[in-house]
Amino acid sequence: MLACTSSDYVPKPEGYNRIDLPEHSYLNLPDTLPYDFEYSSHATIRPDTSVNADRYWLNIHYPKFVADVQLTYKPVNQSEQRLETLLEDSYQLTANHQIRASSINESVLGTLSGKKALIAELSGEVPSQFQFYITDSTNHFLRGALYFRTATQNDSLAPVIEFIKIDMVHLLNTLEWRGTM
Repeated sequence: MLACTSSDYVPKPEGYNRIDLPEHSYLNLPDTLPYDFEYSSHATIRPDTSVNADRYWLNIHYPKFVADVQLTYKPVNQSEQRLETLLEDSYQLTANHQIRASSINESVLGTLSGKKALIAELSGEVPSQFQFYITDSTNHFLRGALYFRTATQNDSLAPVIEFIKIDMVHLLNTLEWRGTM
């Protein structure tokens, strides 16, 4: 009771969360999917249980960071029209963030196995800071987007965003397609 009566109270400056990042290490994805890659050992694989989810959609969940990489897979079925629709949908999903994004930087990543992926890095207070899609243009199309389930500002999350981006690029570099769908 006496502690509250002190008149020499000085408010403390705003602090930042301490974020201890582990070393990167990876596990193999279970072999029941039309694609294969290595994912972070600090994450768990969960099926996407949303109402609109398709059979091969996954969430790579990072419990320590309250983050998910949402993966959506669609077969292309050797249809040029279907591929164009998937590319347009992917572009539109990224463009929907323009309202809150201070910038959207797109680049092409050449993977170690010779595949090409389009990567979008979004800056500002956006719900998804990193997105990608990769396709073989005839049979497979995979899209990924990083989401945090926290109200923490993106500038405070920057080290975690960079950590998970490394894992997502590793995913792309180790991606292999399985069969045709």
